[in-house]
Amino acid sequence: MTPIQAPEIQFAQRLASNEMPMRTKAIKKLQKYITVRSQATDGGFSSDELLKLWKGLFYCLWMQDKLLLQEELSNQISGLIHCFQNVQTQFFFLETFLQTMKKEWTGIDRLRMDKFFQLVRFMFRKTLEMMKSKEWETSLVTRFLDVLTSQVLHSTSGAPAGLQFHIMDLYMSELAAVGSAELTAAQNLTFIDPFCKIASKTKDRILLKAICSSIFSVIVDQAPFAIEDLMKEVKASGVGVDDSDSGQASEEEEEEKVKTLKGKKPAKKTALKQSSGTLSTDYDENLDEEEDEMLHLESDSESEMLDDKEVGPVLQFDYSALADRLFGLASRSNTSSHNRQRLYKVIKIFRDLSEGVFPQDEYPEEVSTDEDDDEMFGSRKRMKRGRGFGEEDEAEGSTPAKKQRGKKAAKPGKSNQGVAPDESKAAEAPSDTTTKKNRKKMNITGRGEEQNRVLKAEVDTTPATAPQTKTCSE
Repeated sequence: MTPIQAPEIQFAQRLASNEMPMRTKAIKKLQKYITVRSQATDGGFSSDELLKLWKGLFYCLWMQDKLLLQEELSNQISGLIHCFQNVQTQFFFLETFLQTMKKEWTGIDRLRMDKFFQLVRFMFRKTLEMMKSKEWETSLVTRFLDVLTSQVLHSTSGAPAGLQFHIMDLYMSELAAVGSAELTAAQNLTFIDPFCKIASKTKDRILLKAICSSIFSVIVDQAPFAIEDLMKEVKASGVGVDDSDSGQASEEEEEEKVKTLKGKKPAKKTALKQSSGTLSTDYDENLDEEEDEMLHLESDSESEMLDDKEVGPVLQFDYSALADRLFGLASRSNTSSHNRQRLYKVIKIFRDLSEGVFPQDEYPEEVSTDEDDDEMFGSRKRMKRGRGFGEEDEAEGSTPAKKQRGKKAAKPGKSNQGVAPDESKAAEAPSDTTTKKNRKKMNITGRGEEQNRVLKAEVDTTPATAPQTKTCSE
């Protein structure tokens, strides 16, 4: 008599079947099975049982072809979290999912990686929707952040770097898509607090860089749009409106500020370059002048500005509170000097944001006409100025030294009358660098006439050597 297999093993075998109809039926039956069994008082499932189910679900998606079917299947698999009737079991489902992905991640080939990227995104989206349906209870948020820290972010989690980076890339966008309308600035700070803690104590510099670029830089990029949304909400609710002169003046200042922000909305590429250059990719204290020029030019001339529809939902943050939180973590004695310096740069940006100063504001919109006052663009202007002087000299014919040099080169040319005109012009074209410098000095100091006389005297002495050149050519 063969022993009866556990239901989870039977589901796993059917989910991993080569036949698509069998996999589809197994998914539908699994939804009903989870709904019924999870109504038990003890939660209905253990971690081992959920791991077996996830093994089958993993290979169910592995066997699925065609993009639309993969998206539909990922949505069905992630939607199983809503079938659990117990909150504790829902977090068990998320935790075992992350454990399965950590175990199987290195075995996923590049052709199948996109569908598992999508599954991870959908799982986090459904988990956030579950917390939203519970009105973002503090206990649920705390439990979610504990799972995220222990299974993904902590150094002992054993999570592959690719899985960590993908979760950080999708975290802010999915949180904004689900909870931007309900979450307050304090709640948003709670959601990113695990990343702040890891950024202060991690020894992995690549992980620190990823946190800065995927979490903190996104906050900086969305700051203009977040403040604009906040102003719209305040204006719609009428909170804080004062009838006094000072109140009217402050309201007018805020409106002017919003108009300024509309004009300074960064293009997607520009914002990413500026923020990531400040937060994530620059290990030096200051940028080079050439990099500053390129950033300024790109911010002035590159593509059109983004509107609210292109940006999508954004999260509200109290930048001063966020800077204080990061400062408290970075100033600890056990924080490494590299992490501290990196976080201090981030803190400075958030301090500026709390005062209404955006990173894009450090690049002036209009370049001063005074060449000596602008340090950032001084080298570029000096280049243009030098070229302008050279062009003016050639146009006005105010380079007697060059003309005399042309005459000097033309003297020996009389012996070579058979040479083509193009070759003689080509022989006249190259000029010595030293002569150019001398010519520039002459034009500046006003000693051009004296040098002309010297050159003329040299030209007068050339006929003595001309016959020798002629004899050699003959």
